[in-house]
Amino acid sequence: MTPVRTITVTGEGTAEAVPDLLTLTLAVEVRRDAAEAAYGDAGAIVSAVTDALRGHGVAGSDLRTSGLNLRADLVWAENQGQKVSGYVASTTLVVRVGPPSAAPAAISAAVAAGGDNLRIHGIEQGFTDASAVAARAQEAAWREAEAKAARFAALAGDRLGLVLSIDQRPEHGSPVPIMAGMQRASAREGVPIEAGSVAVSASVVVQWELDSPAPA
Repeated sequence: MTPVRTITVTGEGTAEAVPDLLTLTLAVEVRRDAAEAAYGDAGAIVSAVTDALRGHGVAGSDLRTSGLNLRADLVWAENQGQKVSGYVASTTLVVRVGPPSAAPAAISAAVAAGGDNLRIHGIEQGFTDASAVAARAQEAAWREAEAKAARFAALAGDRLGLVLSIDQRPEHGSPVPIMAGMQRASAREGVPIEAGSVAVSASVVVQWELDSPAPA
């Protein structure tokens, strides 16, 4: 039996789009003399922050608590060792805001509600539904793989036959901000957010069977 001859190539593709969703990571941290006071005040501040965000159009389903911590705040005292100087209660809130143009005012309202106890730990731009952008990146990756395979097959005097395997790497591309075409999300208050294009990449490994041209 004649062994099956194959060719395996990797295709890379990228698609760009303007993000319509912004994800914030906020943290509330409260220090008090007593654990109960720290815990209670942290809860009150989180409630004030979430109420402020809801007042700026953030839906309850777009608010998520991702961490809760209550610990003793320890200090070193000479000839006494470690002593408890108070208690710290902290929690993290993940907030989705869309469109990004609404983010500056919403962030300002959260900062006003949380005061000195609020921290901003990160901001990420993305898509409400990334599937359409990911599909475009996958199509671009496929086209590159097919063109590359056809070119190598022609150089070998063959042509592409059946597709034997497809391996997508990774399964979903990760959004990556790019500097081109940035547009400012204006607001009456707060730090402006630059809503630039976001790129999603895809990679695919495809194996084809090689066919020899029919004799003339």
